[in-house]
Amino acid sequence: MSRVYRALEKVEEERKQKVEEPSLRVFKEETVPRKESPALQFPEEKIEKLELPPKEVAPVFIVPPHSFSGEAFRKLKTQIFLHPGNSPRTILVTSAAPQEGKTLVAVNLAVAISKEIHSNAILVDGDLRRPGIHLEKSKSAKGLSNYLSDGVPLPEILIDSQIEKLRIIPAGSSTRKSSELIRSRKMGELLQTLREYGDNTYVVIDSPPIMATSDPSLLSKMVDGIILVVRAGYTTRESVQSAIKSIDRQKIIGVVFNQIDIRPSTYFSEYYRYYQYYRK
Repeated sequence: MSRVYRALEKVEEERKQKVEEPSLRVFKEETVPRKESPALQFPEEKIEKLELPPKEVAPVFIVPPHSFSGEAFRKLKTQIFLHPGNSPRTILVTSAAPQEGKTLVAVNLAVAISKEIHSNAILVDGDLRRPGIHLEKSKSAKGLSNYLSDGVPLPEILIDSQIEKLRIIPAGSSTRKSSELIRSRKMGELLQTLREYGDNTYVVIDSPPIMATSDPSLLSKMVDGIILVVRAGYTTRESVQSAIKSIDRQKIIGVVFNQIDIRPSTYFSEYYRYYQYYRK
């Protein structure tokens, strides 16, 4: 019994002498706000919008030579050369209404003619009110209106293009007296002079739309042939009939239907590419 008592006393003494350990506490850590690194920022770049200057004319598209469109203009050129009788040397390209593609046809027809081995082409911008043919190096150059009104010599308005055997007569200074200038005797003398440049020289004239002004009617009496451009799905039958009545219909050598959606078959498309590959 005394042994048990002494054991209990010993345990009690050890308990009192034992240093109490602090109890486990959960500290709520105060979160120090971290300084976030600033988002990556780039200096604002000033982007200038690409815009055409006021009254600037968009360049006329010259079709790639080895394409369906390029082949179409070669066929048009061939039809002119094979025209019954003498081939028309001066050709007027016009349309009934604006935005039918007459300037596109005139430019690419002149380019196609200049590609012939024994042919030269002169492209004349006959739209003195709203010129559509411009050369980058001579946007402010003198042209047809200056020749007709101011007596500027022909060599000063006959400009060499970047295409071999193709020369251009721009419209020159814009004028409201286009009909009077086109009707003048000097215009007829100019076309006669251009005809005498040689049997292998062809003159292609881009004129205003027939329904917009009387200029095409006046020019139609001076040229050998007329090409009428009709935009598919755009020009009405009545407009075309009215336009034909306003010009010398006996001189119409062809009608060009522009912007027709032609989707060739896979076989024909592959054959055309194969043929063009061996033409190059």
